[in-house]
Amino acid sequence: MVHNFSAGPAILPAEVLHQASAACLSFNNTGLSLLEISHRGKDVIAVFDEAVALTKKLLNLGDDYAVVFLQGGASTQFAMVPHNFLHQKAAYLNTGVWASRAIKEAKHYGETVVVASSEDRNFSYIPKGFNIPEDADYFHYTSNNTIYGTQIRTVPQSPVPLICDMSSDIFSYTFDASKFDLIYAGAQKNMGPAGATMVILKKSALQRIQRKMPTMLNYAIHVEGESMYNTPPVFAVYVSMLTLRWLDAMGGVAVMEARNEEKSNLFYTELDRNSQFKGTVEVEDRSRMNANFIMNDPSKEALFNAMLKEAGISGLAGHRSVGGYRASMYNALPLSSVQALVEVMQAFEKNHG
Repeated sequence: MVHNFSAGPAILPAEVLHQASAACLSFNNTGLSLLEISHRGKDVIAVFDEAVALTKKLLNLGDDYAVVFLQGGASTQFAMVPHNFLHQKAAYLNTGVWASRAIKEAKHYGETVVVASSEDRNFSYIPKGFNIPEDADYFHYTSNNTIYGTQIRTVPQSPVPLICDMSSDIFSYTFDASKFDLIYAGAQKNMGPAGATMVILKKSALQRIQRKMPTMLNYAIHVEGESMYNTPPVFAVYVSMLTLRWLDAMGGVAVMEARNEEKSNLFYTELDRNSQFKGTVEVEDRSRMNANFIMNDPSKEALFNAMLKEAGISGLAGHRSVGGYRASMYNALPLSSVQALVEVMQAFEKNHG
């Protein structure tokens, strides 16, 4: 067995992979591959409709919200958000690389206020006590920092519309989604393969779009076209729908949250106990999705890496800007994989400590 701790594209449920594989050969008993049929066919439209319905069900959202599936990843959303909603000034929280890139794009469209940043300590914590300007068009933050391993699970109190990049922790914990005007998330962490980006929009927010813009950058056009203004990433959305169906069958977001808390508690308890390793972020801001850690003696990394390989543990290398290791524990990762990692850490301490 391979224990997949990849930061993304990431692990998917085994049953989803089997169903997706079958659809590549014959989708809905048509004898045709899902990869070679029209996105305008009723069977494919039903996939998109179910993905939208499951998203709203899992996040407790009503008809006042629209859900669309786009392309270009979160990186395109960094520009689409201000292109549609930044008229005078926007407020951003800077907690890492992806937040920094969103800020960079926003500056092309208007005044961009960074209300707080953790860059001074290599993004190892979440800033606290910041003030959001009341005259901002919106406040944007990134809920989970995949590279540095911090997470915001409490929705900030904001006097202006909230927008959030939830690419790496959507559906992993309970929160009040109705507090947001817009949420976007690349599929390749907790929801599906790379290639699709889910955007959840409060329909009333569309009335605030004023700028003349290319059609493909206009949220209202994509909502009106129900994700099909252009040819959508059908296979990526299908796998996302299957994953959402799996998540719903498992008991929903609350069940995922309990599972993710159990996995992260198991790992962090061992990390704090083990004399050979240490975390790289403030304890109170640790991510349940991406746990970053380093060795107290980096010269022993080759020994540890050999033990990881023997145990079938994959994808644990840290991002180049941080180094060390990163254990990504997304929804589909089983507790047994975290236990396998913990056992390797314990064995390493015993044999090489």
